[in-house]
Amino acid sequence: MSNDLDIAVQERPRVHREHRKRFRGRKVDDNQAQAVTKFVRVPPRKARLVMDAVRGQYAADAAALLRYVPNRAATFIEKTLMSAVANAVNNHGLDANRLKLVECRVDEGPRMKRMQPRAQGRAYRILKRMSHITITVEEVEPKPRKPKKTVTKRQSSSAQAAKVKASTEETAPVTAAAIDPIELETTAPVVESVVQEDTTAAVESTTALSEDNSDVDVTEEAPETSADTETERG
Repeated sequence: MSNDLDIAVQERPRVHREHRKRFRGRKVDDNQAQAVTKFVRVPPRKARLVMDAVRGQYAADAAALLRYVPNRAATFIEKTLMSAVANAVNNHGLDANRLKLVECRVDEGPRMKRMQPRAQGRAYRILKRMSHITITVEEVEPKPRKPKKTVTKRQSSSAQAAKVKASTEETAPVTAAAIDPIELETTAPVVESVVQEDTTAAVESTTALSEDNSDVDVTEEAPETSADTETERG
């Protein structure tokens, strides 16, 4: 009996640790793909701030957003996202335009401990934290797009004609036919009164000037003749 067990144990095939991953099975569904980046030299708290901005978005929108985020953690998250998209397309045949982030996780990794010397022989501890970034994408319905407004040729031509008419009305000079006669009746006396006031003011000014000139005595001395001069001498 013991010999049979020994033979069975010896005949059991052994799987090398490098090939155990093949028989482990997938951790995600068939329409999902996953990528993990470990031992990233970024604190988890700072990486989660960036991860919260792209959680639940489509892969294309998240990649466009991460490309312009001024944060060091955004670079590692973008690389992990691109790796997850590549796994979905190349390994599982999923559509890259329909991938959406369904799981975004930042776990804390090991801490590197350093010491900072202080006064009186003391030392302060410095913790350099690491992170493990995990991103899972899933193939969903394509992103809905806003419907475009369909404008027919007749509608477009009529709208263009209306715009041209409005612009010409704004820039065209006012003609006599376009003026309402009622408006003329209401505005004409005002113009006449203004003109009358101007004329009366001008007349008053001219009369005042003439009166001033009449008050001034303008006498011209006659030139002396030769007879007058002789009588004065005699």
